Amino acid sequence: MGTIPQAEQTAILNTTLQCSNCGATLHFVPGALQLQCTYCGTANEITNTDNSPIVSFDYQTFIENNNSNVAQQTEKVVSCKNCGASTTLPPEVNSDNCVFCTSPLVLSEAENKQLVRPHYILPFLVPQQQAFTSFRTWLNKLWFAPSDLSKMVTSNARQFKGVYIPHWSYDANTTTDYEGRRGDYYYQTETYTETVDGKEVTRTRQVRHTSWSYASGTVMNVFNDVLISASKSLPQKVANRLEPWRMEALAHYNEQYVSGFRSELYQINAEEGLEEAKNRMDPTIRDTICNDIGGDEQTISNYDIAYHDLALKYLLLPAWISAYKYNNKLYHFTINACTGEVVGERPYSAAKIALTVIAVLALIIFIIYYFNQQ
Repeated sequence: MGTIPQAEQTAILNTTLQCSNCGATLHFVPGALQLQCTYCGTANEITNTDNSPIVSFDYQTFIENNNSNVAQQTEKVVSCKNCGASTTLPPEVNSDNCVFCTSPLVLSEAENKQLVRPHYILPFLVPQQQAFTSFRTWLNKLWFAPSDLSKMVTSNARQFKGVYIPHWSYDANTTTDYEGRRGDYYYQTETYTETVDGKEVTRTRQVRHTSWSYASGTVMNVFNDVLISASKSLPQKVANRLEPWRMEALAHYNEQYVSGFRSELYQINAEEGLEEAKNRMDPTIRDTICNDIGGDEQTISNYDIAYHDLALKYLLLPAWISAYKYNNKLYHFTINACTGEVVGERPYSAAKIALTVIAVLALIIFIIYYFNQQ
């Protein structure tokens, strides 16, 4: 996006909201759609909500406005010196570790950044304790996990940090001209001989062949809400596995939803995200071409895609994240904070795997010995 430095491209507003009763910070309560004071319990409903429809915005206009610093605000951001993740933090946090790599954050080096305001936000719906319970259930089902893994990562729910992950959502209409070949099956009767009881016997069989013919045409596709994670801190494969999200619960961005939570800046800009979105659209377009070619088999020689009516939404999607190191290797545990879906990277116990292999081999040897004795 032009010449704006990567660390300043975008982030999340994390306004301090004061309790009218005691002056402490009000935090958003997952699933309750309200703010609550952690000290005196005072609860306030979310205010200034926008009930207008959720819509996408013209892609080119967004790019031009972003390059012109339109709809940007200033916020204090801290960057991790190890993995490069940049986030805003709740104002009451005086010391913390990076949720993505566990490295200590130098909060004294936090800087004021000019940030792009998100279009929409998916508020946290799953409370921290519920997410932690789902995680423990997932962890207990793991095979060949190290014996000390459960003790290391399940001490309490507070190790899970609530983070809003930036995403781009793309809409597009595509028109694709293609050339290829259509294969149609046909069958021919063939005669063959085989030996049966020492005699030559003549038989027939149906043999499948393929008749190939040239094919060309034009197909159209409509894509809505092709989601691309704008984070490099959370592995892309993990972000993809967190889908689907409850997009029907999207709300217009309001800083009150962010109060008490961390928010990551995007590291993949809208142009880069669009290229990844095109990659995700491609298999669907190829399937449409194959369906249009018809027949029993299809090959695609070449195709040219034109993208029309490109639009996007800049979203914040909620996740509970925990990261830890085991044997000097970093592992992430991430929970979709609106569905409770658990996605985890896990180590394997070489000892348990070796013992299992030995046990299986011993069982095989015993079975062979048993039948030999019989």
